Amino acid sequence: MQIKLNDVDTRLARIERVVANQSLLEMANQVAALSSDMRAIHNDIDELNHNLELSRKQTRDLYADLDQRLKNLESRGAPATGGAAASVPGSAAPSAPASPAAAAPETTDSASYQAAFQLLKDSQYDRAIAAFQKFLVSFPDSSLADNAQYWLGEAYYVNKSYSDALAAFKRVAEKYPQSRKLPDALLKVGYCDYELKQWQAANEVLTQVATTFPDTPAGHLAQQRLEKMAAEKH
Repeated sequence: MQIKLNDVDTRLARIERVVANQSLLEMANQVAALSSDMRAIHNDIDELNHNLELSRKQTRDLYADLDQRLKNLESRGAPATGGAAASVPGSAAPSAPASPAAAAPETTDSASYQAAFQLLKDSQYDRAIAAFQKFLVSFPDSSLADNAQYWLGEAYYVNKSYSDALAAFKRVAEKYPQSRKLPDALLKVGYCDYELKQWQAANEVLTQVATTFPDTPAGHLAQQRLEKMAAEKH
């Protein structure tokens, strides 16, 4: 009886271990899925923020244009009396156009960024690369510069230009250390090192991401890539 009980205990322990491992595997799969969803949500939030900023700028430009037109109308009407007023609009017409204000949204940092980002979304990667490069030259001090630098790296990465992508992602970490894109940029530095078969460099930066940002999607993805590298004996 004692032998049978011991056998039952052993079998039960084995079953419990199997169940526990299955639960851990399910949890790991769920974490991976959540991480992917979070990255997609972050990208959507980025796009919404940029669209909102663009809308605000266009609204400000519209009000400025309307205000200028009202001032022009008031200045025409003020000195005019009787029939003389009819001759004033013709002479004042050259100063009335507000085309600079109307054209302003096309040259703002928000509009330029949004145009480049749209090219990336449309999978026009070469054009997106050129657009983000132009943005960074034209608006180096923009609040969107860190995002533009990151998405420049992404455009290179999907084009499999891993050396250029590596340089672009490193630029995010070096020039914008306070950016909220920093964890993702460092993660992609590790990914680029991996693609370039720079195993030691990849291991170091991915370990840094997993350790420094453990509860973020980037941290979880870094840990997964480290486990993959270990399984591949890199």
